[in-house]
Amino acid sequence: MKKSLSIILLLAATMSAGAQQKESKYHTPIKVEKKWKKYNPGDVIFKDEAPETDGSKIYRSIIPSPIPYIQENARRVLQTLYFGPKDKNIPHIDRILYSLVDKDGISWKYGGGDHVGVCYTTGWIEKSFANNDTMRLDYETRGVLYHELTHAYQLEPKGCGSYGDGGEYWCFIEGMADAVRLACGCFEQDFASKDRPKGDSWRKGYRVAGYFLYWLQLNKDKNFIRKFNASAAELDPWSWDAAMKHVLGDKPGNGVEALWDEYLHAIGDK
Repeated sequence: MKKSLSIILLLAATMSAGAQQKESKYHTPIKVEKKWKKYNPGDVIFKDEAPETDGSKIYRSIIPSPIPYIQENARRVLQTLYFGPKDKNIPHIDRILYSLVDKDGISWKYGGGDHVGVCYTTGWIEKSFANNDTMRLDYETRGVLYHELTHAYQLEPKGCGSYGDGGEYWCFIEGMADAVRLACGCFEQDFASKDRPKGDSWRKGYRVAGYFLYWLQLNKDKNFIRKFNASAAELDPWSWDAAMKHVLGDKPGNGVEALWDEYLHAIGDK
């Protein structure tokens, strides 16, 4: 999918026009809290494996300094998952390898321990820039980054299966990643928005579970996401039901099914 060399001029013109807008329909990045500003989220190595693609040219024009960009957004993820830099549960990550790749899909995290990698596809960059909207592309790029970096920094629950079985473990991993993306402002936070898919079960993970977790943070405990993440280290075996009661109190109304039913009524899905 080749375009003319005028793409750079088009980007510059679009960015200039965007700067003149008084309001943006996209959320500005949440502030990095003072206590996190000097936190080292890990060394970032940026690798462009598809420099010949239009997606690569677009990305590098809009994000000319990807390493500080990635580290700054990593701090936003960390402050959403943890109470502070001294939290003993924060995984230590030495290196994040972030690559632009010309492959199918959107983005994915790989690796583990103190070395993780994130791939972001140039095809998705091109698709996100289809209307020459630089703010839309930045919004989407940050959102995808929040999701993948959550996978790098989130805790992993014990005794509840594995990622591959599509059960409670998988739902925690993917639901939390979209809850953090939502809390950081890169899904629409209006529950009537088309960003929130209607779902008949929190077990569907991703945004279905993510919006549920975010609603609990807004309505039950302002630190719910942090506490829910911490429950993965505090409970063994872990389950969604046990974690809800662990965070909100051990009573029938705080079981996951009761809370899900309350959530559906509150947002008008039931």
